[in-house]
Amino acid sequence: MSDPQDLLRTLAPQVLGYLAARHGQFDACEDAVQEALLAAHRQWPAEGVPSNPRGWLITVAQRRLTDEWRSDSARRDREHSWAAMESDRSVIDLADVGHDGDDTLTLLFLCCHPALSPSSQIALTLRAVGGLDTVSIARAFLVPEATMTRRITRAKQAIRDAGAIFTLPAAADRAARLQAVRHVLYLIFNEGYTSSGGPDLTSHELSAEAIRLTRLLHALLPEDADTTGLLALMLLTDAHRDARTDPSGALIPLAEQDRTRWDRKQIDEGIALVTAALSAAPPGPYQLQAAIAAVHAEAARAEDTDWAQIVALYRVLSHVAPNPMVTVNRAAAVGMLAGPRAGLDLLATVADDRRLAGNHRAVAVRAHLLEMAGEAAA
Repeated sequence: MSDPQDLLRTLAPQVLGYLAARHGQFDACEDAVQEALLAAHRQWPAEGVPSNPRGWLITVAQRRLTDEWRSDSARRDREHSWAAMESDRSVIDLADVGHDGDDTLTLLFLCCHPALSPSSQIALTLRAVGGLDTVSIARAFLVPEATMTRRITRAKQAIRDAGAIFTLPAAADRAARLQAVRHVLYLIFNEGYTSSGGPDLTSHELSAEAIRLTRLLHALLPEDADTTGLLALMLLTDAHRDARTDPSGALIPLAEQDRTRWDRKQIDEGIALVTAALSAAPPGPYQLQAAIAAVHAEAARAEDTDWAQIVALYRVLSHVAPNPMVTVNRAAAVGMLAGPRAGLDLLATVADDRRLAGNHRAVAVRAHLLEMAGEAAA
């Protein structure tokens, strides 16, 4: 990995995981890692990347922790016991550090602790695992830096209050926590792909970070079909990015996009991943959504789309993960296969669902189907 910035973002969660596993103080370790990253930003461009960059960052962060504890008189007893345990080692053996395991998965589980709200889980994941600074996270979510700082601070406090320790959840809780991790990554991607506020339709920084983190999770859990499906869904969706907007930033509907501008490398990778995921386990919601995206991607022209296959996949998805938005999307596909009236009839079944209140997608689909039916006034 030649770019020092990419290297730092990859190493940040590993360094934080190492320190948190060793000392158990997430917030203090996170602050120390941020100091180490700043030091690397200052020194590496001039001095070059160290031969063991992970060990270098851990050593700098460890020294920062030591200095912090020594300056806090209320923690003198703990410092003394820690110093004795360390046998007066002010510098960590970099050879040992280089061979320690990767605690990133544990860090992801901690950031998605059930004591945190979804917004706090997102903020803490981007900060601790993504390595984004508070300014960047605040900018991505269109909130003041002070607001995001408070959100992250409250998240750390909630983890302390919950008595959370830096270990993997018990086996009985692991599946639910992993589901929360995937959901947080999915929310980050969606916010980047279609921003919920601000003048721009997309935030490439967020969607790219979601893909990077999901790649990381997939590398840690290569046999987990749901994670594989989530990565496939992100890649297949993000492949449209360059064709989604015109020069003014306005949205171009899928049927009108220049498909030669789709990222074929991402599409090929996404199709391979979803094929593997579907053959490895019963399909979950991410695999099914990725399969639908793959059918769209395989059509060279909009009129070549296999709508029968898409409707069938939506039918399965409606059983696996029933919710009104699935019905809305299914109605759009049914309208393309069986005619607009059939789509409108299906859409009517969720017309009174409060979960769709104020949702633009349901209104847009209804308008599109009415236009197809020739009911321009409606």
